[in-house]
Parts: sequence; structure tokens; C-alpha cells
Amino acid sequence: MARPLPAPLREVVDRLATLPGLGPKSALRIGLTLLRWPEERTRDLGERIVLLRENLHICRRCGALAETPVCALCQDPARSDDELCVVAEWDSILVMEEMGVYRGRYVVLGGLLAPLDGMDTERLDVARLEAILQEGRVREVILALGSTMEAEATASLVTARIKARFPAVRVTRLAQGIPLGAELKYVDPETLKQSLKYRQDL
Repeated sequence: MARPLPAPLREVVDRLATLPGLGPKSALRIGLTLLRWPEERTRDLGERIVLLRENLHICRRCGALAETPVCALCQDPARSDDELCVVAEWDSILVMEEMGVYRGRYVVLGGLLAPLDGMDTERLDVARLEAILQEGRVREVILALGSTMEAEATASLVTARIKARFPAVRVTRLAQGIPLGAELKYVDPETLKQSLKYRQDL
């Protein structure tokens, strides 16, 4: 019969196991690793996590993570206002920027449609997208959402909303060099670059 974990360790393991990609065994390994660290290193990690929450903001314009109320990309006057790239999560912007070829603006939806996971239409930040389009500077919206079923459903929703309210705005998607079922943030830069270059109208 397995011995129960000491309560302080169990509480840490239970919380770690709620993180994406971590199960109980991985969480236990991390918990035991933290116990082996020198006390000052563990305290430093805890303080960094607190500072992460205190010092990061959601950009009030595009929805990305930022150290200031408006992120550096939104403040950059050299970027084009004609093109707006729609991504599901902030980390997809990192992948797009790694290419070094896209010079337009971004907006983050905050996820993809996944009703079974509680991600329905109301939880997507389509209102932020529409507010930017309302300004009248965007000529093309590029959907960079990946090629999963959730991404396809989200793309259909966003396209319909744009065409209904902003018919003059061109809506495109990344070309299908992206493997079926792939999330944008896991696509290699060269494939992504080609997908952006040969994007398709919707």
C-alpha cells in the first residue's frame, strides 16, 4: 500500500497537476525537485511567479501580454495599419514575429472555439477585433489560427462577422502548407513564412 504524501508536498503537487501538459507523476517530480533546490532558489521562483502577475498586463489594444498598458508592437509607428493578423493566443505572435517578414498589426482572440472545453462564442474577444476594424484603417484581416477543427470553426465565425459588418475588408487565411491539425505556435518558421506569403482569400 502506497504511503500518502506529506500534506505540504501533496498540496503543491495537486496544484502543479492542474497545469497544461502535467499529470500527477510529472507534478510529483517537479515538487520533489523544488524540495531538493536550495531554499533561496525556491523562494526566488515563488517571487518571480508573483511578479509575473503583478508586472504583466493585457494590452488594451491588441490583447497581447505586455509590460505596459499598450504593448510595444501596438506602439510601433513603423508597423502597417492596413493588415491585421488574428491569432488565438499571445504566444502565436512570438512565432509570427520570429519570421521577421510580417509588419502589420495583431489582435488576440483569447482562444479557439471549443464548446466542450467551455470556450464558446461569448468567451472569444471578437469585440476587440471589431473595435479595431471600426477605425477604418484595416484593409486585410489575416486569420492565423492553425488548421485544427477548433481553428476552422473559429475562422468561419470570424469571417462571417467581418463580412457582415465590414464588407470592404479582405479576409485571408494562411496557405495550407500548415499540416492538418497543427497549432500555429508549433509550425516551423519557414513553413509559416510560405503560408503567409501565399495566403488565401476566404
